[in-house]
Amino acid sequence: MLPMTRDDYDNGKTYKLKRTFIKKLYKKCIPFSRARWLLIIIIFAVLYFVFVSKYIFIEQSDSQLPIKEVNNEDTELTLPDLDIDPILDFPKPVHNDQIWSERQMKVKKAFKHAWDGYVRDAWGNDEYHPISHRGSNLSRTGIGFTIVDSLDTLLIMDLKDEYNHARDWVANSLDFNIDGEVNVFETTIRVLGGLLSAYHLSGNDGLFLAKAIDLGDRLLGAFSSPSGIPYASVNLARREGIGAHFNGGASSTSEATTLQLEFKYLSYISDNYEYWDKSQNIMFAIDELKKYDGLVPIFLSPNDGQFWGGKITLGARGDSYYEYLLKQFIQTSNTEHFYRRMYDEAIKGVKTHLIDHSYPSGLLYIGELSGYGDDTISPKMDHLVCFMGGNLALGATQGRKVNDIQKHMSDNDLEDLDIGKELTKTCVEIYFSTSTGLAPEIAYFSTSEDATNDIIIKPLDSHNLLRPETVESLFILWRLTGDVQYREWGWKIFQAFEKYSKVDEGGYTSLDDVTVVPPKRRDKMETFWLAETLKYFYLLFGPDDLIPLDKYVFNTEAHPLPIISPTSKDAQARIKKY
Repeated sequence: MLPMTRDDYDNGKTYKLKRTFIKKLYKKCIPFSRARWLLIIIIFAVLYFVFVSKYIFIEQSDSQLPIKEVNNEDTELTLPDLDIDPILDFPKPVHNDQIWSERQMKVKKAFKHAWDGYVRDAWGNDEYHPISHRGSNLSRTGIGFTIVDSLDTLLIMDLKDEYNHARDWVANSLDFNIDGEVNVFETTIRVLGGLLSAYHLSGNDGLFLAKAIDLGDRLLGAFSSPSGIPYASVNLARREGIGAHFNGGASSTSEATTLQLEFKYLSYISDNYEYWDKSQNIMFAIDELKKYDGLVPIFLSPNDGQFWGGKITLGARGDSYYEYLLKQFIQTSNTEHFYRRMYDEAIKGVKTHLIDHSYPSGLLYIGELSGYGDDTISPKMDHLVCFMGGNLALGATQGRKVNDIQKHMSDNDLEDLDIGKELTKTCVEIYFSTSTGLAPEIAYFSTSEDATNDIIIKPLDSHNLLRPETVESLFILWRLTGDVQYREWGWKIFQAFEKYSKVDEGGYTSLDDVTVVPPKRRDKMETFWLAETLKYFYLLFGPDDLIPLDKYVFNTEAHPLPIISPTSKDAQARIKKY
């Protein structure tokens, strides 16, 4: 037997000490009954559960990362400072159907708050002024713009009592025999579009079709110009077109070319193809005009059918021309390739002449040109341009989910999708660069390499009108990509509207300056707040099968119209001809 070493001795001593400690611990603990041990275990389990429930676990790659629990109650909105990239600094997104359902219900509650104020203070009027508790009209007597513009939102949100109240007003009070001037574009997209969408979503309620036909017949009076290009306004009682009171009577290009979805669907359900022909002839005429790589000026003369001026923008007076090129192609189940060609030419022009990046962060934006051949990009971008992020994604996928078709997407489609994502990110950055977390009407971008801030907001441009375009793109990109970050950005924007635009007594209001807190309020709730902005929020937070993008096309006022497959001889003849 080998002699014991010092190490062996120390190890043996340590072992004996451990064994002695265990014996003493056992003697002290053994008197505890099984019931006491069970109670201790339960207490520790409860404490562990309470601690762990403070976190929500989400999937990211192959790991589980904890983020703080989302508080569903109304809390103070904390916005990042200007020198922080808010998008990259945001917490990880939430994947939880119950949370998004609760957020959707908050949007519904917001709609009710706005609607109830309008009903109380301005029922039957075109517009609502929630601070002064009154209504106003866009024409001499008004045609209930807010009511008709909201019909399909009421149906989508399943607000039955409010919808029945609105329907009764349409049945008993809506009268288009107005001896006064109304804007053709606004009346078409808001009122005619609202009636047509309500007709479809209500299960083909004949009341709405009859009203739509009456209005459509009256609007045809605007097409009485020498060129067939509609006048900017129309007298609905006399059915006479009225030229604009500036620029030699020229109509806005976007206004003249954003009637077609509504008029073609009205033809489809009424079997009267005069609406289709009158509106489509505008597009044939424009196709023959000289363009700048598919880009067009923002004015169009009803007198000679020529473009007026040279300014090119995807903002005011130009925006929805490009939107409806794509959507007319989608509306008739991708059968009218004439529109897809025009759209592709225009988007190529956008990518060649209008896209630039800011300093120092390289935000992608779509600028403006002063005229043909002048490629000096003005770094000005209207909030209206933010629709193009979703539009590009829609054009790249035609309403199908990216994961289902990515392998079959062309390089051009993938590029358009990436540009749409980057543009939408820029639009979100504009929101979160301000003190209120809300976007101004117009933003400028830094073009100097020495710049410290990418986004510049001028005092005359700092107002917010409750516009929908960014939320629209967030909705479309969420539906097509499934990236929950688009929902998170939308939720932040919704919270900002709740904090700064909500009027306690009812309604929501436009703001004078989003760069200061508290912002001065303008006392006006635009009808598109109910028709578009809140609808897009509601759909963004809702399930994918609610108004699916491969079954519906939204007009520029967010009125969903069904994608049609024309079967009548009249419709097929028009599609084959062009």
